[in-house]
Amino acid sequence: MSCEWEILPRAFYARPTVEVARELLGKVLVHRRCAGIILETEAYLGLNDKAAHASRGITPRTRVIFGEPGHAYVYFIYGMYHCLNLVAEPAGTPGCVLIRAIHPVAGLSGMRKRRPAARSMADLASGPGKLTLALGITAGQNGSDVTRGSLTVRRFREEPSLRILTTPRVGIRQCADWPLRFVVEDGCAILPSDESFYL
Repeated sequence: MSCEWEILPRAFYARPTVEVARELLGKVLVHRRCAGIILETEAYLGLNDKAAHASRGITPRTRVIFGEPGHAYVYFIYGMYHCLNLVAEPAGTPGCVLIRAIHPVAGLSGMRKRRPAARSMADLASGPGKLTLALGITAGQNGSDVTRGSLTVRRFREEPSLRILTTPRVGIRQCADWPLRFVVEDGCAILPSDESFYL
């Protein structure tokens, strides 16, 4: 695999949310000096999706979802965790993708310090709250432009071939049976382990 990469452009996000959710798999989520390969996503479709925050319309909290694609929507849940979403669709059409899990590949010592309860590498960033803790993502990143700056998503010019599973979303009550969760079936064992490769 070539180590040449590029930050995903805004046009990547200005598309149907489901397409964006599927194609984010295998991409590299980077925050400062930490990075991980995206292994699991969920699509949230806007006004007609009762599980989506945007279904309530434009509020101070959801305004970013209705705005320009390629921005981060970060919210606090259970009084404990932040969740990272990436805004999709053209401006004015709400849609976002929840990043549910990553495979850590760079900045591992920092991740372990922020996630001392993790018992293994597999557990380090295996859920939406775990990965934001590991990467140091907080409400301070809400509204960030992920096409530039310290929080970005990158793709390699030679991307790995992935097998993708589609399942219903998890951890929600409304529209829970919609098949909008996407998971890399076989993980990222084929990817290089050299941290410098990803940054």
